[in-house]
Amino acid sequence: MTTPDLFADSASQESPKSRVAQLHQLLHQYNHSYYVLDHPQVPDAEYDRLFKELQALEADHPELIQPDSPTQRVGGRPLESFTPVRHAVPMLSIRTETDTQASGAQAFDTRIRRELGLSSEDSPVEYVAELKFDGLAINLRYEQGRLTMAATRGDGEVGEDVTQNIRTIGQIPLRLPADVPAVLEVRGEVYMRRDHFQALNARQLAKGEKQFVNPRNAAAGSVRQLDPAIAAQRPLSFYAYGLGEVSPAAHAITTHHEWLIALKAWGFPVSEHVRLARGADQLTTYHAHIASLRDSLPFDIDGVVYKVNSLGLQRQLGFLTREPRWAVAHKYPAQEMLTKVLAIEVQVGRTGKLTPVAKLAPVFVGGVTITNASLHNEDEARRKDVRVGDTVIVRRAGDVIPEIVSVVLPTPEPVSEAQATQSQPAIRGAIFTMPQRCPVCGSEAVREEGEADFRCTGGLFCSAQRKQALLHFAQRRALDIEGLGEKLVDQLVDQSIVKGLPDLYRLGLVGLAGLDRMAEKSAQNLLDALQKSKRTTLPRFLYGLGIRHVGEATAKDLAQHLGSLDAVMDATEEQLLQVPDVGPIVAKSIRTFFGQSHNREVVEQLRACGVHWPEGTGLADSPKPFLGKTFVLTGTLPTLSRDQAKAMLEQAGAKVAGSVSKKTDFLVAGEEAGSKLDKARELGVMVLDEPGLLALISQAGVE
Repeated sequence: MTTPDLFADSASQESPKSRVAQLHQLLHQYNHSYYVLDHPQVPDAEYDRLFKELQALEADHPELIQPDSPTQRVGGRPLESFTPVRHAVPMLSIRTETDTQASGAQAFDTRIRRELGLSSEDSPVEYVAELKFDGLAINLRYEQGRLTMAATRGDGEVGEDVTQNIRTIGQIPLRLPADVPAVLEVRGEVYMRRDHFQALNARQLAKGEKQFVNPRNAAAGSVRQLDPAIAAQRPLSFYAYGLGEVSPAAHAITTHHEWLIALKAWGFPVSEHVRLARGADQLTTYHAHIASLRDSLPFDIDGVVYKVNSLGLQRQLGFLTREPRWAVAHKYPAQEMLTKVLAIEVQVGRTGKLTPVAKLAPVFVGGVTITNASLHNEDEARRKDVRVGDTVIVRRAGDVIPEIVSVVLPTPEPVSEAQATQSQPAIRGAIFTMPQRCPVCGSEAVREEGEADFRCTGGLFCSAQRKQALLHFAQRRALDIEGLGEKLVDQLVDQSIVKGLPDLYRLGLVGLAGLDRMAEKSAQNLLDALQKSKRTTLPRFLYGLGIRHVGEATAKDLAQHLGSLDAVMDATEEQLLQVPDVGPIVAKSIRTFFGQSHNREVVEQLRACGVHWPEGTGLADSPKPFLGKTFVLTGTLPTLSRDQAKAMLEQAGAKVAGSVSKKTDFLVAGEEAGSKLDKARELGVMVLDEPGLLALISQAGVE
């Protein structure tokens, strides 16, 4: 490659515009070589000279500054908040294989072959095996080859605009070659190398500032830093591993591996540890190989990921509600360390659940300093026989949740026979017993029949439940009341200013401004956030109420199926059981919640305070000719996707099950139906093809 004469007096030979263009090209090239290829082409001093020349030209000619200029990586002015971004293609989470042994690969391959209808005589399925990075998932959107948007995963449907901060990461190209699709969304992981993490913490310590707990938190905190100039100082890295929206689609590319090759050719860093694997045996070999490298890698991983390579087979396998069928994350065994139990305290959750928590001498496990571990309930604490003063083995289950594996009892020293007759066993702390009264409000603690947990009976009288209920209601995935944090909630509840959810919307500026650490501006910001939160959605509102067993997914299903809050509140257990994925326990919990007058009163007061949402017609309002009937779908239908067929049946009141049993009324079979068809015939279940299904739906009068 011919290098231009960089030392010539460029200003006298070229126009500022052409020189800026030349510097763009050179600096992008040097950045790629340095950050992605790890092969610097010029000394740092020469790079700095060219960079400063570009800065000077842009300062003299602001009209020449482009969004993809190398100078724009250093960060713009601080942001006040992050703007929500709706993903064109949802960023789905990947199913986790909980079996951390090598057999997890076999289980995944067996499931894939079964769902594809393959027999033992068919060829092995080809997979792509990748590392599961322990960082922050990011979606990069390029339009006409230029980076226009970078967003976090968020809840999978809506993330946060972190474009300014992502621009500061040298490994992420700001401009792509001319042969890329007009719209290209690249997905990958922002992470921090271990050596960079240690250096960052050393700098934080020297400055007397807060140190980060682990590389993942440091990376996530840097990406979500409101000041891009600070983010630019953080040593972040990036690996690409997938795509979102691509338009026009590249039909010549038929496999995931080909996409990774294309991404690398376009300038994105792709892990050198990506491998093609045929069948379960090669996946198992890969799992073992990466396990042997895990501690020597320059960054943290918590497992590997297997993906079906063929894009056609991926489409055939499709998706579950919130995860692809064609991929799985296979974790490694968690790391374990010894520490000491300093105390066992009982915490009160927002639903009144009493949870014993072991307070531990700080111990560093799997990249995190652990000081607490849940004992879950009295039975679990007694089963493990955890007592104050014990030495215990602590593990991060799935590299996420700290847990006490077991107690390590002291080994007695050898003694003589005479000493043995006089020696006494080591004295340990008392066996844990759940208190009969709530440690917060003193109300009676009861254990319902068939339940493992004790619960406080104080309800909203219990300040712990009240505080947790308010925080849950205010969280981003519920009513999203920015500024209503834990310390403020403590003051509002402790001073009896807020005794229930509706009281939030009755707060005034003077009262708020008088609270500790609440100036008038902060108070007004909170009032503005409360006003904004009044316009919400039914799923968010249902989730925010904190109904036991009702998470985000169930709240969405209730809203979609029943359509309105009144319909949800008045639904019988039988009607609730018709909602997808709502079983007897969840139905009873919902019915119990809305069967209590004080809960209905809270809902009506919130409505009176102006909390509202658009309500529509639920699926429950449509005809239900198939109510009580169970259908099973198998194979590939000629024109309908499985999701489309399922939606049509559920709208008609049918229950769509995943397996054939004596309770199955109809099996809808397409091509390569497999074992489900055989079992249906064996049990005498009515079998329909797609025309038969459509005819049945038409006869039933369902549109």
